[in-house]
Amino acid sequence: MNVVAEGLRLKAGRQLAVDGLDLALGAGVHGLLGPNGAGKTTLMRALATVLRPAGGRLVLLGADVTAGADPRPVRRALGYLPQHFGHYPRFTVREFVEYVAWLKEMPRADIPGAVQRAIDRVGLTTRADTRLKTLSGGMLRRAGIAQAIVNDPRLLLLDEPTAGLDVEQRIAFRDLLRDLGEDGCVLVSTHLVEDVAAACTDAVLLDEGRFVWQGPADQVTEPGYAALLRAHRGSVAA
Repeated sequence: MNVVAEGLRLKAGRQLAVDGLDLALGAGVHGLLGPNGAGKTTLMRALATVLRPAGGRLVLLGADVTAGADPRPVRRALGYLPQHFGHYPRFTVREFVEYVAWLKEMPRADIPGAVQRAIDRVGLTTRADTRLKTLSGGMLRRAGIAQAIVNDPRLLLLDEPTAGLDVEQRIAFRDLLRDLGEDGCVLVSTHLVEDVAAACTDAVLLDEGRFVWQGPADQVTEPGYAALLRAHRGSVAA
C-alpha cells in the first residue's frame, strides 16, 4: 500500500480536523470527497508531509512518518498540488517546472526531458516559455499540475485540481488521471462528485474529520453522496 493511516489524528491550528482515521490506498485513482470542513485539505497536507500528525500512525510509501522516519525520500517520490499553490509570477512555465524538479533532487540530465513531458501532458506546449503572471486561471492550474507530475511520482496528491478548468480541459484532465493511476497512487480531493465518478477507481468520503465510506467510484452519485452524509450524521447524533 502507498498510504496507510491507522487512528490518524490531525490538527488545523488548535482544532482537531481529522479524528481517528483508518485508511489504506494502493495503486489507482482515488477520489476524496466531503463537504467544507470535512478535513480533506488537512489530510492532503499530512500526506504531503507538510503537516505532522497529532496522533495515530501514518505510513507513506513504506516510511512510517509518525515514527521519526526521514520525510525527504518520501518528498522526492511524491507530487503535490495544493488548493492554493505558491509560484513565482516572473518565472515561465518551463522555469517553474524545472525549479520544482530541482527541489525534488531529480538527476540533472533527466530534468529537461521530464519537464517537457510534464508540460506536454497538461496541454501547455505552446505556452512553455510564457511567464506565469500572464496565464489565465485555468492555464496556471495546469502549470501546477505539471510541476506535481514532473518526477513521475509514486504518490500524487491533487487538491481541487480542476478549479478554473473549463469543460474541455476537465475532460482531458480526467484522461490524464486515468493514465497516471495505472502505475502510481493518485488521490484527488474535490467537491465535484462527477469528476470522481468519471475518473476515479474508488472514492473515500469524509465528514467532520471522520471516515464515512470507501467504495467503487461508479457508486458515487449526488443522491448517494447526500444519503451517506445524512446517514453518518444521524449515527453520530444517536
